[in-house]
Amino acid sequence: MAHATRIRVRSEIYPNFRRIVEIDFPLMVSISSNPIEGTWLPFKAELSGDHAPHMALAKMRLVIGATSYAVHFGGETTDEGSYTLGLVEEFRTMTLVSLRGTNAGRTIPAIFQLSGDRLRICYGLEGTLPTGFGSTAGTCHYLVSYRRKA
Repeated sequence: MAHATRIRVRSEIYPNFRRIVEIDFPLMVSISSNPIEGTWLPFKAELSGDHAPHMALAKMRLVIGATSYAVHFGGETTDEGSYTLGLVEEFRTMTLVSLRGTNAGRTIPAIFQLSGDRLRICYGLEGTLPTGFGSTAGTCHYLVSYRRKA
């Protein structure tokens, strides 16, 4: 969220004419430049149409930093790397570059939606950007719904 600041400028061009001008300038600083930063807990997931067991989801968490991410399972880091955000047509996109863990060396494109404390990400595990939020047999799409950890 961008803010503005008010700057007071005193004009003394003519000795007998003094005036103060107030101008609002937008600041290029935001409170949270990346609204998806934080710790996310999955509550629903499916891979190629198969639903993930709730017991497995309870052991997972996704931590998103300013430019990095890490996936934790059962207290261990199983995947970590960097990411960039973008926009393709009507979708917000995320491109993950895995540096360590199960996906090391892979680039994984994804689309995402953020609504309040809910984040939905559809990962294109085969390396192509998903064209919608779905995970059907044969697609290699991993669709996950997360809740922000309080």
